[in-house]
Amino acid sequence: MGTFEELVAEGAAVPLEGWDFSWFKGRATEERPPWGYASQIASRLATVSSALDLQTGGGEVTASAPALPPLMAATESWPPNALVASSNLPFVVRAPDEGPLPFRASSFDLVISRHPVVTPWEEIARVLRPGGTYFSQQIGAGTNRELTDFMMGPQPVSPERGVEVARARARAAGLEVLRLESVSLRVAFFDVGAVVHFLRKVLWTVPGFTVRGYRDRLLDLHAHIQEHGEFVSTSTRFLVEARKP
Repeated sequence: MGTFEELVAEGAAVPLEGWDFSWFKGRATEERPPWGYASQIASRLATVSSALDLQTGGGEVTASAPALPPLMAATESWPPNALVASSNLPFVVRAPDEGPLPFRASSFDLVISRHPVVTPWEEIARVLRPGGTYFSQQIGAGTNRELTDFMMGPQPVSPERGVEVARARARAAGLEVLRLESVSLRVAFFDVGAVVHFLRKVLWTVPGFTVRGYRDRLLDLHAHIQEHGEFVSTSTRFLVEARKP
């Protein structure tokens, strides 16, 4: 294990493009939700003729499906990610996370999204065909609040990412909620470099994070990991499945 300076420098130098977390192997772990999002979308993609992946990141998860439908579209707002996604998926367009979506009404049998920044419910309902489904794994309220509070001091938990908010907004958009499940998962960081890279990549954990601005807290976190062997946090995830009548 390197020194504090070496670890921080390493975490600060890792490229951010794409949504591939393989760099964290051996340096951090996160439990996976029990429902198996990747396998679930793979089975759905194999049975529809058209699908849209919203906020795809680098497109890695959707591209891992054994079979894609004849029409497989994706959106991504961040140019570096869109470039990566274009090498993984057949049709990727730049579009703002909150919409509008550059597609005609009733274009898709299936809309999917993994960890969307925002969920544009009205636009999802518009582009789904009657009988079509929205299937998404989302980040729940209070995710990694232990890490957020360690770095920033106690912070309020916004209800915006709560499951009941998702249920209400799906219904308000005219969708029928078929499934809504939530789970809490253990996250462990084994060195401060992993935390630095994570905070650079998952921006909402500590808004405005920079190594210089949070150097003192990073030193304290480094000492905590040296003493305890890890820093433990909790992530929340929820699965939502909704259908357009």
